[in-house]
Amino acid sequence: MKAVATVGAGRHGRRGGVASVAIVGEDGWMTAPVYALRDGHSIPAIGLGTYGLDDQAGITAITAGIDEGYRLIDTAYNYGNEEAVGEAIRRSAVDRSDLMITTKLPGRHHGFDETLASFEQSRARLDLDWVDLYLIHWPNPRIDKYLDSWRAMIKLLERGVVRSIGVSNFTAPMIERLIAETGVVPVVNQVELHPYFPQGELRMFHAGQGIRTESWSPLAKRTELLAETVVERLAAGLGVTPAQLVLRWHVELGAVPIPKSADAARRRQNLDVFGFSLAPEHVEAISSLERGRLWGGDPDVHEEL
Repeated sequence: MKAVATVGAGRHGRRGGVASVAIVGEDGWMTAPVYALRDGHSIPAIGLGTYGLDDQAGITAITAGIDEGYRLIDTAYNYGNEEAVGEAIRRSAVDRSDLMITTKLPGRHHGFDETLASFEQSRARLDLDWVDLYLIHWPNPRIDKYLDSWRAMIKLLERGVVRSIGVSNFTAPMIERLIAETGVVPVVNQVELHPYFPQGELRMFHAGQGIRTESWSPLAKRTELLAETVVERLAAGLGVTPAQLVLRWHVELGAVPIPKSADAARRRQNLDVFGFSLAPEHVEAISSLERGRLWGGDPDVHEEL
């Protein structure tokens, strides 16, 4: 990296603890600023989702994404592409220690011993000495083994093969149960979050516990979100794309969006959201699009195996 570039945060300065700077590399690509996590590690303010990026095409897209500036790479056991992510890491010119690699425990592997075994399978497919962030993918409350899995993840943390542990799609009461039973607070909860489903109450709970919110489906894929009048109007006024506007909305909320794209131009645009900011009234206008969860993945009843 050759320079630190201040990017116009305007009068807002810092958003949710993220510094308004970006790093410009030798090739001119920008990497995202970072948030401090409650365990002392840090997480980039935007990541690269990899669901559906498989085989050689996936390896090419993920490698390019890393070289373009993405440092947070998100995969999961159930995505079936941990091998592709691992190969992309090996092919990239970026040092492994500069990357934050996330993978997730599938529901069918809940349980203490099952979690330990599942993690080793993921680590072998990724071919990594350590995983930076390990998440429980879904709570599957009917099975009711997520607490056992959490205890196993604490053991992985103690062994040093995982740097940080968190959850995905957990409700506030579920997280409170983990904390009450183990004393260990997840550093992250990755949830469905976009302007149609801003998750205001859950984000407030996270803030009170020092938990960083991550946003899956940050652009509400396969919906009309990017064609909404308010989104198009605000994007045009700022000279950015609708997708950039929505991703910046996530940044303004202090959430970490994880957009996915196999298209190089779109990936670069998605990463380039730190050169402008939104006024509070713009954030509110975008948030007013709220209409609820889109895909029926209610953590209280949804089961992922």
